This record gives sequence, structure tokens and C-alpha cells, in this order.
Amino acid sequence: MQAFVKVLTLSLIGGYLFQLFHIPIPWMLGPIVFVMLAQFVHNGKLYWPGKLADLGVVIVGTVIGVQFNTALFGMMGSLLVYMLLLNIVLIGGAIGIAYITSKWTHIPLKASVLSTIPGGLSQIVLFAKEEKVKEIGVISYFQVIRLLLVVIIVPMLVAGQMMTKPPNDATLSISLLLLIALAWGVSHLTQRIHIPVAFFITPILLLIVLQLATPLAMPAVPDIVMDVAQLLIGAHIGLMLKPHMIKLPVKVLVGGLVSAAALIALTFGSSFLMSLALHTSFATSFLSTAPGGLDQMVLLADAVHADASMVSMFQTFRLLFIFLIILPLMRCYYTMKGRKEAFTVHHS
Repeated sequence: MQAFVKVLTLSLIGGYLFQLFHIPIPWMLGPIVFVMLAQFVHNGKLYWPGKLADLGVVIVGTVIGVQFNTALFGMMGSLLVYMLLLNIVLIGGAIGIAYITSKWTHIPLKASVLSTIPGGLSQIVLFAKEEKVKEIGVISYFQVIRLLLVVIIVPMLVAGQMMTKPPNDATLSISLLLLIALAWGVSHLTQRIHIPVAFFITPILLLIVLQLATPLAMPAVPDIVMDVAQLLIGAHIGLMLKPHMIKLPVKVLVGGLVSAAALIALTFGSSFLMSLALHTSFATSFLSTAPGGLDQMVLLADAVHADASMVSMFQTFRLLFIFLIILPLMRCYYTMKGRKEAFTVHHS
């Protein structure tokens, strides 16, 4: 409990100070920075329950579902083409960056690819363990450092797109709390059947179905709800970068930073193409393609008044593309490669 209170206190102080200085998504970035730095100067234990981070993601998913622009379904045909093309560019670029990183840092190519592909940290690490990849520490470092760079750099890149939000005088309603509770319960069920990023995708799908299939009026969302979600997620991310992670070789540490920066640069370029093709704002196109966490990019989209519905669609598609196509293809490739090597050794 004491370790939890420390993290909560640091998160509240960080969020308040970042809000005071008008830094984008203050209640997520503040906790990330303060909790992360505390790990390097404080010897005591720091703790944040994973369930609270999951709750934060469910809240974000529920709010996006409540506010989802269902008119986007009318554009689904053309959107699918652009989502597919952008993901092919991003994944192809990520594999190219992984190849160069592998050559420079002497990390095995398989580990380098898993380090660079912008998927969810826990799912990528789980896949690496199933594939008996030994460089779990390197993969964790690369994935965490990319996430940290994205949530720190991307807000600065879209800061010029910030719009003054009109005062939100909505009050927290019982109906919104009930919808969050319903989404939380259903998300646990979908997680059991291994739906990717269940705590984010489930609430969105659930609320879209409720909007389309029932006359239920969607409740207003006060700012405090998203602030709480930011804090719950930010504290969790701040604890991700462990001091032992920076005890890797210098080339690996630098390689993680450079590959993350290269991925951000790649998406920065591809976002201009999306902006021209779909006539979206730069903030919407960049956040739709940025290689960060799905929930963080949607939180940022909400903060800068980008099209959060489109951002969530593109980011969700990318994760599904990675989990349902790229990782299974990798598994097949390395399985076939292993059999071929075993056959060669057996007959030599």
C-alpha cells in the first residue's frame, strides 16, 4: 500500500505541474515523467496495479465509443485501402530499420524485428517467449523506449494543432459510470478468448453496437473522466522503464533510441500522404499512424481535438494487422527455416 501511495502521490504532483505549465495531456505525461525519474533516484519499492492501468484503457475505450462518429462506416471501403497501404509501409519500414539495427548492434534479426515492430509490449514479449527468443530484455527496452519517445515527442510535434477546448460543464452521470462498469465486465470476458487489446477494443465495439441497435442516449463526458484515465495509464507507463534495462551495451541503448526516432520519422512522412489522400488534419493523420500505444494516441487525439474516431480505427487496424497477420507469418517463416536447417544438418 505504501509503494502504491508513493506512485499515486508522484502522479498527482506530476499531473498538476504539467497542467500548470500547459503541457499536452498533462495527466498522462506528468505521471510518466515523475514516476520514471523516481525509479532512478529512489531505492524503495514503487507499485501500480496492472488492473488500474486496464481500467484506464477501458475508460478511454468507453469514451471513444460514446463519442464515436458512426458516419465513418460509410467510408469504410476506401479507409480499408488506406489503412492497409499505410500499414504495409510502416511494417516494411520497421523491418528495414530492424535489419540495419541488427547489423549495427549484433542483435539477432528475429529479436531486432520483434524489438522494432510497433505492437503492444506485453503481446510482443509473450510472442517472443513462445518463440524461445533469448533477448527478452533487449525487446522490452526497445519497445518501452519507443513508447516513451512517442508519448513525449509526438505531443510536442502536434502542439501547434492544439485548440482551446470550450469549458466542459458536463457532470459525471450515473449512466456513464454504468457504461464504464459494463465495458469493464465485458472486456474481461473478451480477454479470456484472447482478443487483442481487449480492454480498448471491447468498449468501443460495445458502445457502437449500443448506439446502432438501441435508442439509448449517450451521456456527456466531463473532462475529469479523461484526466483520471490519463493518470491511471501514465503511472503504469512510468514504471515500465526499469533501472536494470539501461545496463545493456551502449550500442544497444543507442540502437533503441535511433530505431524509435526512425520509426517516428517514417510515420511523420507517411502521415502527410494520408492527410493529402483523406483531407484530414495533420494531427489526425499523424496520430493515426504514430507507432505509440493505441490508448495514448487516442488520448492525445482527444486533447488536440483531432478526429479521435479515425485515430482509434487506424491504430486498432494496425494492432490487428500485426497480431493476426505479421506475427503468424513470422512464426511460419521461422518454423519453416528451423525445419530446413534441421533437415540440412541431418543430411550433412
